[in-house]
Amino acid sequence: MRITERMNFSDRITRVPHPFAQDHADEALARYPDVTGDVAGLIAGAAGCSPYLRQLMQSEADWLPSALEAPEEEMANLMNGLRAHEGDPGAALRRAKRRAALLIGLADLGGVWPLAQVTQALSDLADLACDIALRHAIAQELRRGKLPGMTEADLDTCGGMTVLAMGKMGAGELNYSSDIDLICLYDETRFDGDDQHEARAAFVRATRRMAQMLSENTAEGYVFRTDLRLRPDPGVTPVCMSMAAAEAYYESLGRTWERAAYIKARPSAGDLEAGAQFLKTLTPFVWRRHLDFAAIEDAHNMRLRIRAHKGLGADLGGPLDLMGHNMKLGRGGIREIEFFTQTRQLIAGGRDPSLRMRGTLEGLKGLAEKEWVPAKVAEDLADHYRFHREVEHRLQMLRDQQTHDLPTTDEEFGRLAAFMGRDAEGLKDELLSRLCDVDGVIERFFKPEGGAGEDAAREAEQGTWLDPKVIARWPGYPALRSDRAVQIFRRLRPDILTRLSRTSHPEEALLAFDGFLAGLPAGVQVFSLFESNPQLIELLVDIVGTAPALAAYLSRNAAVFDAVIAGDFFAPWPGLAALRADIAARLAREADYEARLIALRSWRREWHFRIGVHHLRGLVDAATSARHYADLAEAVLGALWPEVVAQFAAKHGPPPGRGAAVMGMGSLGTRALNAASDLDLIVIYDADGAEGSDGRRPLAVQPYYARLTQAMISGLTAQMTGGRLYEVDMRLRPSGNQGPVAVSLAAFRSYQQNEAWGWEHLALTRARAVAGEADLGAEIQAFRADLIAEVAARPNAESRLAQEVIDMRARIAAAKPPEGPLDPKLGPGRLQDVQLIAQAAVLVSGRAVTGARAGVSAGIAAGRALGWWDEAGASALSRAAAICRDVQMTARLLGDGPLDPETLGAGARAFVLREAGCTDIADLVATLSSRAEAAAQVIDAALGRAGTGEAKP
Repeated sequence: MRITERMNFSDRITRVPHPFAQDHADEALARYPDVTGDVAGLIAGAAGCSPYLRQLMQSEADWLPSALEAPEEEMANLMNGLRAHEGDPGAALRRAKRRAALLIGLADLGGVWPLAQVTQALSDLADLACDIALRHAIAQELRRGKLPGMTEADLDTCGGMTVLAMGKMGAGELNYSSDIDLICLYDETRFDGDDQHEARAAFVRATRRMAQMLSENTAEGYVFRTDLRLRPDPGVTPVCMSMAAAEAYYESLGRTWERAAYIKARPSAGDLEAGAQFLKTLTPFVWRRHLDFAAIEDAHNMRLRIRAHKGLGADLGGPLDLMGHNMKLGRGGIREIEFFTQTRQLIAGGRDPSLRMRGTLEGLKGLAEKEWVPAKVAEDLADHYRFHREVEHRLQMLRDQQTHDLPTTDEEFGRLAAFMGRDAEGLKDELLSRLCDVDGVIERFFKPEGGAGEDAAREAEQGTWLDPKVIARWPGYPALRSDRAVQIFRRLRPDILTRLSRTSHPEEALLAFDGFLAGLPAGVQVFSLFESNPQLIELLVDIVGTAPALAAYLSRNAAVFDAVIAGDFFAPWPGLAALRADIAARLAREADYEARLIALRSWRREWHFRIGVHHLRGLVDAATSARHYADLAEAVLGALWPEVVAQFAAKHGPPPGRGAAVMGMGSLGTRALNAASDLDLIVIYDADGAEGSDGRRPLAVQPYYARLTQAMISGLTAQMTGGRLYEVDMRLRPSGNQGPVAVSLAAFRSYQQNEAWGWEHLALTRARAVAGEADLGAEIQAFRADLIAEVAARPNAESRLAQEVIDMRARIAAAKPPEGPLDPKLGPGRLQDVQLIAQAAVLVSGRAVTGARAGVSAGIAAGRALGWWDEAGASALSRAAAICRDVQMTARLLGDGPLDPETLGAGARAFVLREAGCTDIADLVATLSSRAEAAAQVIDAALGRAGTGEAKP
């Protein structure tokens, strides 16, 4: 039956080459007399343009017609035939390569297979060829007894040797006539120390035999040209090296181009599991935890070195000349698109594993979806990449040469155009347009525009505000000790100084920036980040002009800038549930407990910074940022507690009984934290009849939960990479510092009902469960509600509690006087005083609510019956609490202590006044004082009446 009657291959043809040499086309058709229609046109065009395909069609005339009936099935038959072959596979591999090259070439030329299917078919064949050649070589070493301790059974894993496919082969993007880049490694742990030398020698011999079998060009052709030079330090290392040696090299000496190369790395032959494990160990080397914008300059320098090495230096500027232009390495070429994609992947892939795809087209798509690349840019580059690769394949199909150069004569350009079914001038126009488009995109990426104009920069440099003594200090800072950092900063400096000159008080902003620069331990990564993202310079200038303390924090934690450009930094607050999901996904990517603690610190640091920036820029007010800080702390505790429990249980067994609940007290309990808050916590457990744990090292119940709590405290407070999570205060637990750090539910109930002081009942009004066993937490909260109702019902509860509050106010006043007129916390009618009376109102009302606002409302309800305050009094308390809260939230964001009107910078002053709604510092002092005085009068009157039992008139 004729091929055309199969209605398969021929119906899928979408294009055909034009014969460049008609006599060669006629000769080919004479060999295939039964071929008609588009298939005949395809064979004629291929043979009339490509001497290589013409030769293959001559040698495979008996095989090709049936192969074209079902090309996918025939490729599978070729692969299965190789797998089933016995004996020396050399001749079978070369025959399979010839036939695959012909079949894939015709499917490509006819548009029957898209580019991705073409390159994947070539890559699959290369994988199988490597595996067959390697196994044949390893089998010889096993038969000779040259792999100590190994037997024929170890041939399945090639004795622990793996072949990593690199470059286009690793990505499944192999060229039509490509070299294959391989790195050969072996697992040294499978051999005793004394056998290491002999094993390595055997693997080296096997590697050389494999490479020779694949590369040797005989009368039957060759399989694949093999390049082993991507291995570590190829000038001095053997062609197959141990995984441990390779890992040590990358950890200490690995360069950016090697990181980029490993984006596409894939185990392709031998022990695939060992290869996959090796790649997993290299994850920290390839994918940095921070956003690595320094990779941009490394990639740019690599581009320049490649061009210089290949003699393409003249191609850097001026009009682009198509004649002899290198489609891979030249301007606007394939490598440019790959560099663009891989560099962006290196920048972001450490934070986002979804960007760790091997393929260039997949990488562009993923980067666009995550908004690292504009969608239109990604689409255009992907389209150009497909076109470039098809041109590359046509160049290589012509004579089976590993070439990327466009023709140097009009005649050969005519041949290429005919091979692509095009006219020469139209092809040239499209090539030039596409190459220039890619060149424009890539150059903008590696040399981004922006920054200060020359005139503005000169004006900034010469401004009278610029203190030369400050500038003179900069070269001695750690961040500017490397030549590379100095070069990048020199480019940034005009833009930075211009932006500083435009602040309301540039002298103050310069000093704050100087503090930021002085605290940076290193500069390359941060400066590279700024150069690629000028909006970060604007944000930094905002911060140094407003909150120097936050700028100093940034210098120690510059990695938080990653969050600004890695996601929806300025989007609305996602809420506690979204935070929990986000941190769960982040921790799931970490391999061990310590790594999770470090990741948790990094995550918390970024969100904490985000809350501060949103507050600083007026995106949220003080009350809202207080809730956000509390959400963040609760998410951290909710993520940390199960990690601590799992780590502790691995040694001592699971928690006995019902487990434990972590109760948040104080500001955490009322969801009102600030930027510098510590965490007031109580841990309550319920052994539920259990006497101890069941583990490798069992513990009795009390020491189990005490040590588990200490482990949690350590997890929060330990100084690790990324600093601490939070400082922790456990003094609100029963019996304070004298009591155990974890208390049983029964003991907690008994203590609160029979022994607790009044201040402890007041503190309990602000408690809520924040982590641990949810059922137990709910039970504790129910007990809390019952206890508050019980305390309110006790005889003389109001007068006794009033006296307790009076005594506490006196002790606080004696021990902690206010720190200046802008102290929002201490003093009559200020924040602590209002919170204290609000807690008392909750206890007296018997209503289990939390927070100052709820307590003030409870006081009104109580007052209707007992005489505390009316609506006017409640308003006075609320107004005092609000301004005190606003001032405290801004003060904690700006520094460690209360605000000092004498030293407050202009930017910080404007921030505080905006939040407090005041016109100047004098107005703020007067407003804070008058509202506190009004609140103090309400509190004094309420306590006086409550203490005497006097009813409200």
